[in-house]
Amino acid sequence: MRVDLGMPAPPSVVLGERQPTRQLRVGSVGVGSESPVSVQSMTTTVTADVNATLQQIAELTAAGCDIVRVACPSQDDADALPIIATKSPIPVIADIHFQPRYVFAAIEAGCAAVRVNPGNIKKFDDKVAEIARAARDHGTPIRIGVNAGSLDPRLLAKHGKATPQALVESALWEASLFAEHDFHDIKISVKHHDPVVMVEAYRRLSAACDYPLHLGVTEAGPPLQGTVKSAVAFGTLLAEGIGDTIRVSLSAPPVEEVKVGVQILQSLNLRPRKLEIVSCPSCGRAQVDVYKLAEEVTAALDEMEIPLRVAVMGCVVNGPGEAREADIGVAAGNGKGQIFVKGKVVKTVPESRIAEALIDEAMRIAGEAGQDSDEWTS
Repeated sequence: MRVDLGMPAPPSVVLGERQPTRQLRVGSVGVGSESPVSVQSMTTTVTADVNATLQQIAELTAAGCDIVRVACPSQDDADALPIIATKSPIPVIADIHFQPRYVFAAIEAGCAAVRVNPGNIKKFDDKVAEIARAARDHGTPIRIGVNAGSLDPRLLAKHGKATPQALVESALWEASLFAEHDFHDIKISVKHHDPVVMVEAYRRLSAACDYPLHLGVTEAGPPLQGTVKSAVAFGTLLAEGIGDTIRVSLSAPPVEEVKVGVQILQSLNLRPRKLEIVSCPSCGRAQVDVYKLAEEVTAALDEMEIPLRVAVMGCVVNGPGEAREADIGVAAGNGKGQIFVKGKVVKTVPESRIAEALIDEAMRIAGEAGQDSDEWTS
């Protein structure tokens, strides 16, 4: 028997159509409007420490990361790139600043792409032809990454500061230099720490070119602040169809960046949903500890791979309705909880057993889904 998990596929409500952009390949991952929006992060290890870097990449992959970037500020880091690019389970982008020779080292190492910030590469304009030739010969895309903190000095002088116009002008100028050499495997980012400036820059850039766009609020800050800023900016742009790949920049372990990025895409129906906890914020009507209950259920089911909506509700006002709409739910009150499965009450349990009952039903559904999957593939 096939298990109906209640997740709309395709979504019954969709956001704006994707803005058409060119298609390119970053290793095994397609980037462009014909491909799903991908999630990126960046390792925090010293790249020259190959084992530590590969371990962190494995952790990022497990969290849902599609593409990973590694820093390359030294020759030792450049020397480590061939091993990392070969052994990484996901495509590796080399992040290059200041020294153009590392761009060529990354291309030769087999990195899936190279990120350059033209504003701080020494004599970058003079190196474009050589970089374009090497990248074309190896099939390596280039990401032009323009940041507010390292804008081309000429444009900083012209605009006075990192305005949306300055960021876009810088990116398009550098892209045009590559285009002069018939190299177009480019994606662009115009990051800024202010979500309002960032959103306007990407809107202008999207209207001016069809290169794939990598979204980011740079230096977004600590987890709470950075999550809010990134979600607001990404949600605005992705709802307008702008953006082909994203990175949430947090002052936190990179796995946390990936978790937030995945959640943003899932919330917009741009990535298949897995576990979704629908829980009330609690109020004076609540007769159970909703916070504790939601945390217990989330912790127990967080690794579940099937799409599952679980409702944890603390009173009789919204509880029954939300519980019926979920795959599994509880409407709690008066020291007990009604457990719903696919819209029907299956049991009533005391408050002390609510979490256990929800987890048991979730595991049962997961088991049935696994059996059906085996049947379909046998």
